[in-house]
Amino acid sequence: MSRIHEALKRAEQERASGVTGGPGESTPALDMAGAAPAAALETDVMPVSPALSAMGSQFTPDTMLARCPQTNWNPDLKTMLFFGTEEQAYGTEEFRTLRSRLYQLREKQPLKKVLVSSALPKEGKSFVAANLAQVMVRQHGRRALLIDGDLRGARLHSALGTAAVPGLSEYLLGQTDEFSIMQRGPMENLFFIPSGRVVSSPAELLANGRLKLLLSRVEPLFDWIILDSSPSVPVSDAGLLANYCDGVLLVVRSNATPHDAARKAREEFKESHLVGVVLNGIEIDANSYTRYYYGSSYGNGNIREEAQR
Repeated sequence: MSRIHEALKRAEQERASGVTGGPGESTPALDMAGAAPAAALETDVMPVSPALSAMGSQFTPDTMLARCPQTNWNPDLKTMLFFGTEEQAYGTEEFRTLRSRLYQLREKQPLKKVLVSSALPKEGKSFVAANLAQVMVRQHGRRALLIDGDLRGARLHSALGTAAVPGLSEYLLGQTDEFSIMQRGPMENLFFIPSGRVVSSPAELLANGRLKLLLSRVEPLFDWIILDSSPSVPVSDAGLLANYCDGVLLVVRSNATPHDAARKAREEFKESHLVGVVLNGIEIDANSYTRYYYGSSYGNGNIREEAQR
């Protein structure tokens, strides 16, 4: 094992030993009624791991991530909400609220690797995953890694306006290392691993053990890792990915997702995995006060977070 990966492994062990709570604790619901105190958000900054620092300056997170290729992104500003210049663009406040809820949960349980899934296609999961990763790095000093784990219908590279290869599938096939597939774009501290080339057996590739290896190697370098997945009802990929994550956000589309499909999607994940539901495509009264703060467009829809039931 290389010195870099030894440092990463030790850093992850140190991080795990310092986290309170355990797998036996119940998962709290996402309470969307209020906002987390600002102090709780500002004090939860990840320090540089002693294991990485002890290896010398060439192995700090900054120097290691500098190995990732710098790429030119051309994001779709209609759906990638935080690349624009308007701080209070329609929908951004809703993602800040979602960010606050996740930090509240993290005070009670380990929560860094978050899987975003949906019951069926076209419910907005990629939109939610991408904007959640963006809003995380809007806080000073936070790093986030966005991974397109949908090897069947990848869209994140198109939304961000970047290349799909090399990406996750190349890594899972053992053809490259983690830093070669991790892109740095124009938004500071936001990194992206695209899906990679199309493969014939996505589920088998996701289950071959290399995804777990990837996450263990890069986890010490980031405050948050957000994974987009395939829809959970038609295929088994999301259930596989959930085993490598600390929590799952389930996206459902208002007046579109069948009740039975949403219930079946819920059953695909363990009770301890599901941390909340994002309701997408809600209708908002044009005269409502909340229209100034909540909702973000995805096609002609909006999003809203809902408490776990």
